[in-house]
Amino acid sequence: MTTPTTLAPPVPTALKLLRLKFQVLAAFSTTAAFQSAWRLFTTPRRLPVKAWEAAALAEARRFEVPFEQGQLVAYEWNPTGARTVLLVHGWEHRASFWGAFAQGLVAAGYRVVAFDGPAHGASTGRRTTLPLFGAAIQAVADHAGTIWGVVAHSFGAAATAGLPVHFNEQQLLPRLVLLSVPGSTPAVFQRFADLLHLPAKVAARMVEFAEARHGRRSESYSLTQVGHQVPAERALLLHDRADETIPFSEAEDIARSWPALDFRPTEGLGHNRIMRDPGVIQQVVGFLREKGS
Repeated sequence: MTTPTTLAPPVPTALKLLRLKFQVLAAFSTTAAFQSAWRLFTTPRRLPVKAWEAAALAEARRFEVPFEQGQLVAYEWNPTGARTVLLVHGWEHRASFWGAFAQGLVAAGYRVVAFDGPAHGASTGRRTTLPLFGAAIQAVADHAGTIWGVVAHSFGAAATAGLPVHFNEQQLLPRLVLLSVPGSTPAVFQRFADLLHLPAKVAARMVEFAEARHGRRSESYSLTQVGHQVPAERALLLHDRADETIPFSEAEDIARSWPALDFRPTEGLGHNRIMRDPGVIQQVVGFLREKGS
């Protein structure tokens, strides 16, 4: 009896063309290939608006926060809530993707603030980086006032904890929740390079450029290195075992390097469904309500 094999999904035509483009560019010029790759790496797609997003923002007050050369578009739910929770979305998402979470937090009595990151949603800009996204989080947090808790997903979680962002005038943030966060910044670069079949010289130029531009080694943003130094009183990490974007092993690495972290694996939610799962929302509300140690 033969064992059935799992066939790999077909490679999309657009990805095939991108890989071919970088092969040709790299053969002609490493610099040209690097410049094109960096532009792609820092340019989020503006995804089509989904039907449910309008409903997610229907009860929110829209406002703007000045930021560099433009503004960040932000939203507030339940302005009379006793404590404020800031929601930080991930790459190519926007504030409206937090609809289910905002609804759950409002029902629990919290004031909720979310925003569109730079080059995302209705905010200005075309390109962004981890440090720039972190600066945007800082700007919104400073504008929002005292923050009780932050719930951040994926790229937004990496920016929140990897810089890290400082809340409440440098005081400890009472509660931090990280969802589906990468543990290693170099691994993010490598996944991008692997996806596009970038030559090693091109991938190396990307890392070198980022480090020179921001004056920090890429590893210095990795939560496996700095997570335990995040200025939060208590921190919770939820990561799905079947996450198709960030390997679950990276969450395990974060937990090993951060002994005080409350690490709770999930099952069957993948990378994005974790943001709207009722069980996850219930767990987060419970964590936000828990008394300090």
